[in-house]
Amino acid sequence: MIEAWYARVAQNVERVMVGQEEPLRLMMAGVLAGGHVLLEDVPGTGKTTLARALATSLGLGFKRVQFTPDLLPSDLTGVNVWRDGDFRFVPGPVFTQVLLADEINRATPKTQAALLEAMAEGQVTVDGETRPLRPPFFVVATQNPIEMDGTFPLPEAQLDRFLLRLRLGYPDADEEVRMLERLRGRHPIEAIEPVSDASEVREMQHRLAEVRLEEELARYVVLLVRATRTDPDVSLGASPRAALALQRTALALAALAGREYVLPDDIKQAALPVLEHRIIVRPEVRIEGGGAATVVARALAEVAVPTEELG
Repeated sequence: MIEAWYARVAQNVERVMVGQEEPLRLMMAGVLAGGHVLLEDVPGTGKTTLARALATSLGLGFKRVQFTPDLLPSDLTGVNVWRDGDFRFVPGPVFTQVLLADEINRATPKTQAALLEAMAEGQVTVDGETRPLRPPFFVVATQNPIEMDGTFPLPEAQLDRFLLRLRLGYPDADEEVRMLERLRGRHPIEAIEPVSDASEVREMQHRLAEVRLEEELARYVVLLVRATRTDPDVSLGASPRAALALQRTALALAALAGREYVLPDDIKQAALPVLEHRIIVRPEVRIEGGGAATVVARALAEVAVPTEELG
């Protein structure tokens, strides 16, 4: 059932996006796992379009906020205003189901932190009163890794709240030609219709509990995460929350593939987008051109894959 749902949504999104099958699959895994996604790539690669097309296809409420240095926390969460002799709450754009936080690293840390409660707990507290967000709630944040002037790097606590960090990359030549052909007239994003709704998304999320992860593979997840902590290039390895994220993403990838059990390949495919942004390498390693991706690759190469028959 999850596989058919995914195929229906993906086919609809692909009416808008060209050549982004793998990022779309991982974003759908994020939706299924109930996590948030950080899209990190240069301008013009379709980050905003992908988020909007996915929200529309899923039939979820969508709002976009352009993060800037003068954006205030209340611009996100909402504010109490005096009206007709009493204070009334005016909700901010976070009260939606898919929130696109565009160029999140251009806002101040105080404003970035305003998202933490919403991302971690699905609620917002304003003036001492806590209000729940309507599930499913899914944050897609974007940032440009090239232009760093005037930006405020996301703190580790906030990066850790993103289930996945993805890069879209450039389409190949044939895909770029197809994109030009599609965009000669009306943008296809204006024509797509929902092919799912919030209740179906919630049902698919609940069905994820039916997917099995054998004990040998759970141990494999833990050993991969622990390998990042002992790597000589690392000053801070992945946390236990990273192991939970890796497990949940692997479960989602298995479900999207139509399986009720996880294979080692599901874990391997999830490892880089789940772990890379949770690892801090030593400064001298960064200067020499090393990075967290190398650490993840080394863990995948060195940790033995369970060989017992699974499934």
